[in-house]
Amino acid sequence: MTGSVDRDALARAVRLREDGLREEAREQLVELSARFPDDAEIAYQTAWVHDALGLEADAVPYYVRALAGSGLSADDRRGALLGLGSTYRTLGRYPEAVATLSGGVTEFPEDDALQTFLAMALYNVGRAHDGMRLLLTVLAETSGDADLIAYRSAIEHYAKDLDATDLNATDLDGAGLDGTGLDAVE
Repeated sequence: MTGSVDRDALARAVRLREDGLREEAREQLVELSARFPDDAEIAYQTAWVHDALGLEADAVPYYVRALAGSGLSADDRRGALLGLGSTYRTLGRYPEAVATLSGGVTEFPEDDALQTFLAMALYNVGRAHDGMRLLLTVLAETSGDADLIAYRSAIEHYAKDLDATDLNATDLDGAGLDGTGLDAVE
C-alpha cells in the first residue's frame, strides 16, 4: 500500500455520518477502508457507521481491525471496545461480549458505560449476580438523584453482598436510614 491516508476524506465521511447521511458515509468509509486496511481510525469509523445503520454483523470485522491496529486515541479505543462489546452482545455472541467489555473495563476502569454494558453481558451469560453488583456500584457512584443519594451507603453495602439479609445500620456509616425501616431489616 502506497500513499498516505487522506484525512480530509475521512473527516468528510465522518461529517456525513454526524449529519445523518449514514449510507453515504458508509460508502465512503468502506472505500477508504479498502484503500487503507491498516488504518485503525478508518476501521473504527467504518465500524461505527455500520453500527449506526443497524448492520452490526458487518461492523465486527472493522472493530476488530481497529483494535488490532495502532494509532487510535484513548477515546477512540474506548469507543471501539464499547462498540465491539455491545455489538457482540446485540448479535448474541455473549461470551465474546463479556471478554471484550471486561478488557475494556480493565483498560478504562472509570468508564461507567463500559461497566454498564458489561453488566448486561454478564446477565446474558447467566452471571446476573455479578451484573447486578456492577450496576448497583455504578448507580451508587454516579447518581445525582436525591432519593438514591440518601440510600447510597445501603446500595453500596448490598452491591458487595446481594444475598445479605442482616443489615446492621452501624455498618452503613450514618446513611440517614433512621425511620426508613432499613435499619430493622433482618
